[in-house]
Amino acid sequence: MYKIIRKEKMAHDSIYLNEIEAPQIAKKAKPGQFVILIIDEFGERVPLTMAEVNKEKGTITIIYMIVGKSTRSYSKLEVGDGYKDIVGPLGEPTHIEKVGTVVCVGGGTGTAVLHPITQAMHKAGNHVITILGARSKDYLILEKQMQKVSNELKICTDDGSKGRHGFVTEELKELLENKKIDQVVAIGPVPMMKFVSLLTKEYNVPTLVSLNPIMIDGTGMCGGCRVTIAGKTKFACVDGPEFNGHEVDFDGLMRRLGAYKVEEEHSENCMFELEESE
Repeated sequence: MYKIIRKEKMAHDSIYLNEIEAPQIAKKAKPGQFVILIIDEFGERVPLTMAEVNKEKGTITIIYMIVGKSTRSYSKLEVGDGYKDIVGPLGEPTHIEKVGTVVCVGGGTGTAVLHPITQAMHKAGNHVITILGARSKDYLILEKQMQKVSNELKICTDDGSKGRHGFVTEELKELLENKKIDQVVAIGPVPMMKFVSLLTKEYNVPTLVSLNPIMIDGTGMCGGCRVTIAGKTKFACVDGPEFNGHEVDFDGLMRRLGAYKVEEEHSENCMFELEESE
């Protein structure tokens, strides 16, 4: 059993954090990688990207939003409870290097995925500008943590309850017009990543996105997580989950997600969860 040693309710009642004992996974995990969790012998396989790894404590941290039966079950676990199985680390880690000025754009719970990447980009010596977007201030997460690993932090909310009243693309466009931006990393709902990528393509700025297709085994065997990148089929679990945003067929990805009842806000750090009936 992988025991929970810390549980927190995040900015909104439907968003939770679990810090879990998983020393072997923590030892090898790198920014951008994910794990697959199973709560019990009857549980669904749910992939979640690690929001934080503590190699000294031997723990990994996941953040999830309640969207279906599985994540609702996760939210009922308390400190001392645990998950039956966790597999990982899976996927290719983020390529980290010093490139200059990097803009990290997080939407909703996608910020959980963005946090370790932003931290690594900052540690590598980049000037990091972070833009966090959410429906309202109640849905903002990890704001203080992102502030610590960023040179500049900008907030956007759809309803104007905090920071800029508007979308992250509006803030990003101003930066692209007024600063030399060397790289953009965007993680969040698929439409957000699509429009960020369309915008940065106009300015010829390399852009990395983390995709969230339907995933089952996480090892490239089932083919469920296939995505089209530069006209070729790739598998997010082994070839990704990160890809060049200018090469992603976002419309195809949205059609595949739309074939199942998947909440767009759940594009967060989880690749998928089918909405199950009670």
